[in-house]
Amino acid sequence: MSKVIATITMSVDGYVTGPDDGPGCGLGVGGERLHYWVMGGPWTYDNEHEPGTDMEAADKAFFASLTGSLGAGICGRGMYESAGAWGGTNPFDGPLFVLTHRIADQPDPSAGFTFVDGFDAALAAAREAAGDKDVAISGGADTIRQALRAGVVDTLAVSTAPVVLGAGKRLFDGFTDDLELAITAVHHSTYAVHTVYDVLEP
Repeated sequence: MSKVIATITMSVDGYVTGPDDGPGCGLGVGGERLHYWVMGGPWTYDNEHEPGTDMEAADKAFFASLTGSLGAGICGRGMYESAGAWGGTNPFDGPLFVLTHRIADQPDPSAGFTFVDGFDAALAAAREAAGDKDVAISGGADTIRQALRAGVVDTLAVSTAPVVLGAGKRLFDGFTDDLELAITAVHHSTYAVHTVYDVLEP
């Protein structure tokens, strides 16, 4: 049976971006340090960088364990815009459904993105597209929180980068639900500790 897998990276103090995140600075000021593990080391917004090419072995193992069975994904409009729509083409395996209330400016279908209004509708579309493969729920934090509140997340994977940002957007800001989690795997590298949890039934 296919699963819903929510993944996100945060700082030790719980921030998933630094302050002032947006186009051209997708992870906020200082937030690029959150994704050193994705880039295989330090990078900046001003330099050329290609995610996934130089990951450490532990980061690769973590990444592969979660992405090998994906058939579709969901992200928020904020993440989509902060990433500059990934240059106008979906870089992920399978279609990406973008959660937004503004669907009039729907991108060309050939780009691999579909704007959907409402989390339930986005999840239904992603599940249909994924078939028997898994659905990924990625940033931003609000999209992760919506998925957890809806009770549809089977696996929660949190990568914690060794940095304290002090400001930005927090993963669990305003989240009041009581969740029971079971640790199923931990991967450790120079740039992150990746903890994979099963989300247990209440």
